[in-house]
Amino acid sequence: MTTASGRLSFFEKVGYGLGDTASNFYWQMFLNFLAFFYTDIFGLSAAAAATMFLVVRIPDTLIDPVMGVIADRTQTRWGHYRPYLLWGCLPMAVIGVLTFTTPGFSPHGKLLYAYVTYSLIMLCYTFINIPYGALMGVISPNSLERTSVSSYRFVLAYIGLFMVQGLTIPMVKHFGHGNDQVGFQWAMAVFGVLAVALFLVTFATTRERVQPARNASSSLAKDLCDLSHNMPWVMVCFIGVFAVFYISLRMGAILYYFKYCVVRPGELMHINLTLLGYPLRANLSGEALASWFMATGTAGVILGASLAKPLCLLFGGKRRAYIILMSAASVLTAAFYFVPLSNIPLIFATHIAISTLFAPTSPLLWAFYADTADYSEWTNGRRATGLVFSAASFSQKIGWAIGSSLFLWLIGAVGFHANVAQSAAVQQGIRSMMSFFPAVLGFLSAGSVLLYKLDDKLMEQIERDLKQRKEQPEALPAQA
Repeated sequence: MTTASGRLSFFEKVGYGLGDTASNFYWQMFLNFLAFFYTDIFGLSAAAAATMFLVVRIPDTLIDPVMGVIADRTQTRWGHYRPYLLWGCLPMAVIGVLTFTTPGFSPHGKLLYAYVTYSLIMLCYTFINIPYGALMGVISPNSLERTSVSSYRFVLAYIGLFMVQGLTIPMVKHFGHGNDQVGFQWAMAVFGVLAVALFLVTFATTRERVQPARNASSSLAKDLCDLSHNMPWVMVCFIGVFAVFYISLRMGAILYYFKYCVVRPGELMHINLTLLGYPLRANLSGEALASWFMATGTAGVILGASLAKPLCLLFGGKRRAYIILMSAASVLTAAFYFVPLSNIPLIFATHIAISTLFAPTSPLLWAFYADTADYSEWTNGRRATGLVFSAASFSQKIGWAIGSSLFLWLIGAVGFHANVAQSAAVQQGIRSMMSFFPAVLGFLSAGSVLLYKLDDKLMEQIERDLKQRKEQPEALPAQA
């Protein structure tokens, strides 16, 4: 349900957000566990995995705008974008399990298998996620309401993140019974089944309400030309690349940080803490401690994401809120390097603070994408929402490709070998990837927002003009 002002019901906001819970069952497995799976479980060298990530992901980004164009031109009784949730959920679940399956092949055969399955899962992710992202741009004509939808989306996305980070290692141990190859396969199967169910809920509970102007041209050449001249869209691409680069470095390094820096391979750390008045005493491996670390950080992420809209009001708009929050998170990220490895409570507390500050920037970034779609229609009279939102997937994949590949190449170059104690140089590289390197990228992301000119005042004007234009089709597009 929606009101005349574009306000959406609570149930539709939750229904839309559950689609990102489903997406994060895959994205967070890629981000947090895939590099570790390939080097420590599957059996690839760090250099081979790094090369594969780059070789597969860079060409894969070229598919994103193609998928956006296809989605924009899809005509069904369900709309342009919703059908892809229905069509893509089951194939992605099957390919996801195959990606985390370790075949009994020769080293060259396993490498080829990894290339094929990794390419297919990224193709499936593109097929379903670009239309899903574009759906947010047409779910309501109200910019502030889309910011609210984005906040719901990311609270629910981070619940998916919490489940992946908190449950993956326990499920691997439970299903594998000492065989982590089997454990990862079954863990991914569980997430795949859940994802199918949630994508279907999103399909059933959402509607597409914003349609292109009736006199709008559907020329692909014009859409691409307009997009290249849409400077807010160009800047959002840079903002997103730096933000995902930041995430991919930090999150990709966590398992290595705990397994090879905090706890030595094959050893256990005795934990004796009091959390919320309850004692926690356990002997944990590095992987188990990393799982706790990620899950507690995600609790801060969920809190931060829920505050996106109030923080926009507090700081005077989306742009200013993004700059302040990303800059603060980057300062703490740099300081993380100096936290002693023996001080587990401080390691956890710093991570929770970083996660809470960073979390609202993700819904704000996706609200930027939706605003650039409005800006495109405002300036040239055509709305290519899927093509505009392909920038989101493009920036994710570019940032992730470079970030994870750089991390693996670096530790490989200084002598990393899986499942053995690491040299001081390798440990220093891992710790830097958890702190200094992502901090620089965070500052670059915040700085890029200074060149993004769509503030809330301008978006209110754009919203009024587009509403008037739909009521009076003869109204001319605004001049940028």
